[in-house]
This record gives sequence, C-alpha cells and structure tokens, in this order.
Amino acid sequence: MGRTYNVYGIGNALVDMEYEVTTELLQELKIDKGVMTLMDEQQQEEVIARLKSNHCKKSCGGSAANTMVALSQLGGKGFYSCKVAKDETGTFYLEDLLRCGVDTNLNNGLTSEGITGKCLVMVTPDADRTMNTFLGITSSLSQAEVIPDKLTDSEYLYIEGYLVTSETAKAASIKSREIAQNSGVKISLSLSDENMVKFFRPGLLEMIGNQKIDFIFSNESEALGMAETDDINSAIEYLKTLSEGFAITRGPKGSLIFDGKEILEIAPNPVKAVDTVGAGDMYAGAFLYGVTNGMNFTQAGNLASAASAKVVTNFGPRLETEELKSLLKEIN
Repeated sequence: MGRTYNVYGIGNALVDMEYEVTTELLQELKIDKGVMTLMDEQQQEEVIARLKSNHCKKSCGGSAANTMVALSQLGGKGFYSCKVAKDETGTFYLEDLLRCGVDTNLNNGLTSEGITGKCLVMVTPDADRTMNTFLGITSSLSQAEVIPDKLTDSEYLYIEGYLVTSETAKAASIKSREIAQNSGVKISLSLSDENMVKFFRPGLLEMIGNQKIDFIFSNESEALGMAETDDINSAIEYLKTLSEGFAITRGPKGSLIFDGKEILEIAPNPVKAVDTVGAGDMYAGAFLYGVTNGMNFTQAGNLASAASAKVVTNFGPRLETEELKSLLKEIN
C-alpha cells in the first residue's frame, strides 16, 4: 500500500501581505533590505500604517505553506501542520489553505485565542524581497500541532527552517523528525533564510540531528553560512555530512543538486524577475512533487528550476494552477 500523502509539511502559518516599495522607503523605515526580520505587533502595525496607500496582495503563506500549495497545484497530496488563531486572519488562512487543496490539522476547527501571524513582504524595483514578520500565535507552535498518523502516512517530511526561532516550534520539528525516522518517512529541511543560518545555526543543526537526513534545500548564501566558508565547494562537502542529498539554488546561475552520488548542474531559466518572493518555496514544492511522482533528481530539478523561474516573473509566491501544471508537459 502506498502512503496517502506525498509530503507532510510543518511551518509557521503567516498571512503574507505583499507591497511594492522603494529602497528609499526601506531606508526611511530603518528596515534591513533583502532578509527576514522579526518584529513585535506594534512595530508591524506602524509599518502597515505607512504602507496603507500601497496596494496589498494577501495569501495564506509562510514558507512551508507556499511549498505545500505548489505541491498540491501540481497534483500532489500534502498535509500541513501549523497554528493560527481564532480571528479573522486565521479564518482567511484556513479557507485559503483548503481552497488550495492542502489537508491540515486546522480542519478540526480554530480554537486558539490570540493573533494570527502576519508577514509583510516588501518588494523593491530590483525584485528583491524584504520581510518583516510578527509571528503572533505561530510562535507557540508545538508538538500538539503534530499529527503522527498523518506524518507516518507520508513519503516525505518537510521542515521549514524558520521554526528554529521558537523553542516550542523547534521541539515540534525535532519530534516530527524522530517520528519520521522511526517510520521510514524521508526527511527534508529548508534552511529558509540567510538570517536563520547566521543567528540560529546551532538550532538548525539540532533540528537536523546526529544522523544524516534525506534532503536539504538551501540557497547559496545559506549553504556558505552553514559551512562557515566563502567557498562553494567547501559548502558542498559540508552539506554532504548533514544530508544524503541537497539542492543549492543560485538565482540566475541555476542550481546544484547532489543526488547522493554526484553533483547535477541544473540550468537556469532566464527570466526578468519582478519579485523573488517564494522562489525557494516554489523550488522545494516542485522538486518534492517530482521525486514523489516518479521523476529522477534531474527531472525534478528541471521542474523546480522552471517553476521557480516562472514565479519570480509575477507578484506573490504563487502561480495560477494551470500555469504551473503546464510546466509538467515540458519535463522529460
């Protein structure tokens, strides 16, 4: 018997609120450009107030949610564990997740009092994305949100690296990994953001544990940071000590995939980027769809490369389902 789910994801549930801004405005607001910065609710409300004349695009987000939505749009089956509050934003989040065809622990109803997390995504004209996140109730994500029977009924576990910032969420990640290891579920982890590697590297290593996991998703700066080097070849050798396989995305230079034996060079799809939000999430979702649906690592990498290139040509972390599915026809 096959397993019900291709991927069981766990991550921070955040409603993404995306705005187009100028670099000057970021400087004025004293916001670090190009990375994710955590802030409290009051700070975030002040920034939202400054942006209220700008158009806002809302979607159920958080890094792993974007990955699970991409998997589902391609035709995969995913289960997503997360935490939102019983508020208007939380209701929007659950409805959007279900509309995207992703099963979730939230199906049992929203009962937690509190405030659902929000991520302000500010996109500058150079297509760079700067994120300011108020985690809200997702900072108390814990082992209570992990549904073991759904996890053991999945081919892959996908852990979002951002969970490292909360002790309870980190514990939930470790518990999920242990359940996966004990039941033959493959384990994948995204390093998520350069700041996570810079400030929480020991925690990420705890999440990985003392035996190799199956796959790590990383961009070049995250890989270099994890390996504490400025040499990509040294970073590759270091990641081999943590994981059986990995992908290192390199933007316009394409990506490198280690399949357990050799490095595969995945060609880029040259595009004019307008917004890099969700490129890594899309890459992971398309890759995991590929490897759980009969593709080899090269084919899955080509699909991931095509999908992530397509998503950066529009605003927001998602594509229309038909647009994403059309890419499947081009993979051989």
